[in-house]
Amino acid sequence: MDWLTEPFAYPFMRSALVAVVLVSLSCATLGAYVVLRRMAFLGDALAHTAMPGVVVAYLAGWSLFGGAIAAGVVTALAVGWISRRGLLREDSAIGLVFTALFALGILLISTTASYRDLSHILFGNVLGVTTDDIVALAIVAAVVLGLVAVLHKELELTSFDSTHARVMGLDADRLRQVLLVALALAVVAGIQAVGVVLTSALLVTPAATASLVARTLPRMMAIGLAVAIVAGIGGLYASYYAEVSSGAAIVLANTACFAAVLAGRTVRRRSTRRRLLVAAAPGSP
Repeated sequence: MDWLTEPFAYPFMRSALVAVVLVSLSCATLGAYVVLRRMAFLGDALAHTAMPGVVVAYLAGWSLFGGAIAAGVVTALAVGWISRRGLLREDSAIGLVFTALFALGILLISTTASYRDLSHILFGNVLGVTTDDIVALAIVAAVVLGLVAVLHKELELTSFDSTHARVMGLDADRLRQVLLVALALAVVAGIQAVGVVLTSALLVTPAATASLVARTLPRMMAIGLAVAIVAGIGGLYASYYAEVSSGAAIVLANTACFAAVLAGRTVRRRSTRRRLLVAAAPGSP
């Protein structure tokens, strides 16, 4: 029991645990839509394009979290506007906005005294979250969960069949824009935990793990959330006892969950196939 309770005797570990749960609520919930809509690249792009907002906020002495949110929302709106007008395909619009804003972020970083000034944004610092950070993460989680609760049926329908949704009178483009903004908020929340470099894993990996065993969207969300929280806690334990990066440990714990579920599914499929072959063989009872 001492081994389990020792890490959370420290206030910074308890704060990190709360932050991990809040980030999981946002990212794992929206991750189901990301996987279904094949938007993984967009999640990665939003993580990187938050950089110029962070740097501008840092140089001006504003909230880094607020700067990241502003940049993420601008990116989501820009991608949606360009792709909706038919100027470019969505993947091209993402690539255009992503590279331009990330380059702007790098350019702005070069004007600071040291790259170390913003290393916690690049690589995450969940062990250093403050009370204000937790409040911000809680607000983001509440907004994301509220949007999903209100628009769940519409988002689910447009995720599976956007053409049918349009026939029913739903504005699929507007719903996608709302989802993009919510995704930007969740990505910024993930940056606080694991940084720009690894945050897309929080969106994709838990949902991808859940997709291997879940057949409905609500079940996929629930399993993805459970995976994200369990992996987050496991990553915190690993970072404490092995003295390694907490963000990287959390992502690798999520990946380990995916590998375990995939291995279990593969074994079950082979076992089922073997039983069917035996049953179909001549002379079998």
